[in-house]
Amino acid sequence: MKAMLLAAGRGSRLAPLTDRTPKPLLPVQGQSLIQRILGRLKRAGISEAVINTHHLGQQIEREIGDGAALGLPIHYSRESELLETGGGIKKALPLLKDDVFIVCNADIYTDFDFANAPSELGKGDLAHLVLVPTPASRDSGDFDCASGRVHSRGTDYVYAGIALIHQDLFIGSPQGAFSLRDLLFAAVGNGQVSAQIHYGKWTDIGTPDEYAQANTGPSYD
Repeated sequence: MKAMLLAAGRGSRLAPLTDRTPKPLLPVQGQSLIQRILGRLKRAGISEAVINTHHLGQQIEREIGDGAALGLPIHYSRESELLETGGGIKKALPLLKDDVFIVCNADIYTDFDFANAPSELGKGDLAHLVLVPTPASRDSGDFDCASGRVHSRGTDYVYAGIALIHQDLFIGSPQGAFSLRDLLFAAVGNGQVSAQIHYGKWTDIGTPDEYAQANTGPSYD
């Protein structure tokens, strides 16, 4: 299975840290966020990865290269204009090729084991999401979930930035920049989204204080 890492964003909530360094390259416990995710994907048996880039993307390419050092072939989908999460994945579909692939935000810090994600989707499903209980730092959540299905938008769980996606999710999607969440909300409304809850460690490091805590707290390795 292939994976796509979303690494194009500006990480504006962490400015000025991200003014000169893309958020996925920020070091946590001595290793960049994106290197940690790629290592976890490799250990889970992912065969190839695509990384989309925009903000300071050349820095990401210099650090990761073609993936030879990781033993994981890497390809890049370069965005001259930021396409957001949905538009970025849609642009990269020709590189991903497979009907079903993993999508992961490249700037999360988590102990999630990708080997615990399913290798295929249920009949008729377009996505499988990894959710986490809504953190205290969030005013609201994204979804409600029961019995392994996402039933509606809600407050109980937050999308962890990890999903199994079918290319058909993008049928009829707009051109240019748009959010993946728009497609996910529509698929939820059609009963086409399954989910699992991750009760382990996870943060999207949304503030400088959270970044400092990630570096001074226990490692998620």
